[in-house]
Amino acid sequence: MDDDAGTTPEVTNGETPDDGRGVRRFRLAYVPGATPAKWVRTWRERLADVPLDLVAVEAGDAERALRDDEADAAILRLPVDRDVLSAIRLYEEAPVVLVSRDHLLAALEPEEPVALADLADDVLLRPLDDVVPWAGEPGAAEDAPEPPGRPAVERPATTGDAVVLVAANVGVAVVPQSLARLHHRKDVTYRPLDDAPTAPVALAWVADRDDELVEEMVGIVRGRTVNSSRGRRAGSAPEEAATPRAQSGRGGAGGQGGRGGSGRGGAAGGRSGGAKQGRGGVPKGRGSRGRGGKRR
Repeated sequence: MDDDAGTTPEVTNGETPDDGRGVRRFRLAYVPGATPAKWVRTWRERLADVPLDLVAVEAGDAERALRDDEADAAILRLPVDRDVLSAIRLYEEAPVVLVSRDHLLAALEPEEPVALADLADDVLLRPLDDVVPWAGEPGAAEDAPEPPGRPAVERPATTGDAVVLVAANVGVAVVPQSLARLHHRKDVTYRPLDDAPTAPVALAWVADRDDELVEEMVGIVRGRTVNSSRGRRAGSAPEEAATPRAQSGRGGAGGQGGRGGSGRGGAAGGRSGGAKQGRGGVPKGRGSRGRGGKRR
């Protein structure tokens, strides 16, 4: 289990909705790189009578786990099937470029941003479980850029496989920063990547299941107070999705993540952002830099 997923709740296979004595348990699934610790702590403070179990799932298996009732809710990456699931955006993860320690870009300072144009001569390794919404991908913004560089002859099966190829200097990969940290290797490093699409993270659940505990989790991730009229105490339905909180700053309360977390909306981490806001509400850095060029 991810260090930031939470230290006390046990990870289960999602098959046991109660403890054998009729006590309801809440099952929260999470994909690799997601960091539910902040919300788990709040749940345990407010609903001590309802145990919360964390269910670790692969990125491509999160929706199925919800549909098959192996989890009550899931922290996953968008997009999802809106005909089946409801979802609330939590935060946007900043993209980074993974390179081998021998790569030219590895000579940049850790905080130095890389421009998409800097990858023009590189082979881009896009795994089949890629979560970066490039142009033409499901959930991509209208102005999303095309993937940089040259496509690999064959796409790696997983992000982990792509990292192994990056280490061998076969190519580079673009992933959310949380996945770069999750797949850390001594022979691979990463740098912030300007103007690449951010990867939204959301809380999702099956839309047609009326579940007061899901409403409680919705209230928690939205930052509602313990005295809020919403949730199981009032039995009201969750409100529509709100604008996700942008991440800013390094090493915030949520654990690992993208360009930071305000500590309220989601996992923190990544480099500090400036005052200028980029696409998706994510603060931009100090500007891009080419190989050997000045910052623009």
